[in-house]
Amino acid sequence: MSVYAVGDLQGCLQPLKCLLERVAFDPAKDKLWLVGDLVNRGPESLETLRFLYRIRESLVCVLGNHDLHLLAAAHNIERLKKGDTLREILQAPDCDELLSWLRRQPLLHHDAERNVALVHAGIPPQWSLKKALKCASEVEHALRDDNLLGPFLDGMYGNEPAKWDNELTGVARLRVITNYFTRMRFCTRDGKLDLKSKEGVGSAPPGYAPWFSYKERKTQGLKIIFGHWAALEGNCKEPGIFALDTGCVWGGAMTLLNVDSGQRLSCDCDDLGLAAHSATPLPEQPSPPLGAV
Repeated sequence: MSVYAVGDLQGCLQPLKCLLERVAFDPAKDKLWLVGDLVNRGPESLETLRFLYRIRESLVCVLGNHDLHLLAAAHNIERLKKGDTLREILQAPDCDELLSWLRRQPLLHHDAERNVALVHAGIPPQWSLKKALKCASEVEHALRDDNLLGPFLDGMYGNEPAKWDNELTGVARLRVITNYFTRMRFCTRDGKLDLKSKEGVGSAPPGYAPWFSYKERKTQGLKIIFGHWAALEGNCKEPGIFALDTGCVWGGAMTLLNVDSGQRLSCDCDDLGLAAHSATPLPEQPSPPLGAV
């Protein structure tokens, strides 16, 4: 069995198929890990979701901010934004089936055997893995509970509170947890978020740094695969941290990582995934195997 992780899809189905064909992915025996943001902005959001649903038994998928936005738009159509490519999903005859599956996906996945965590944006430096899994489970419970789903989705948007506090309750508590797992790039060493800066590591505001850069981070030693941060272009020098969002939907490439060997492949995504794609290796020197860190 081979395990592959893929960066943000965002409705770019053809590059994903290109990569899976390149590695001869077999859903009967292989596993595909997805870092979230399955849909939105790309040309084939509905087709992407349907494709993933068909191979769902072979998937490990965590939710990204665009996936949560889709669920919120399904709850309240006024949440749709001008640039969204989600309406076709909401109007599809199988919408309920697809979204019922989506809302049951986790925010954080941990493979204890491989000592690897999968998350969309990251894990704040002040949280241990145990704490992160516990907090993720609170949001997952709200997503799966019909009575809690609506209030959570209605109150999910916003940048406050900017920092975790154990005394937080209700929607505010769920919002900051969600922001850590699905929107975080820069934070302070004690976890205060800056959610406005979206460029590369050099654009951190004073007093802030990339979440993964803190040497006292409580998940040191845990290998973490994440997406969300296209401006990194897949480059992260922090040992054990693997950035996979290489901006496919913005005309970049989609990246696939062999979780056990560390080998990366990319598929160029010309014209936002509408043109023909050719699979090409990323750097000639592959990333160090995950197990080597």
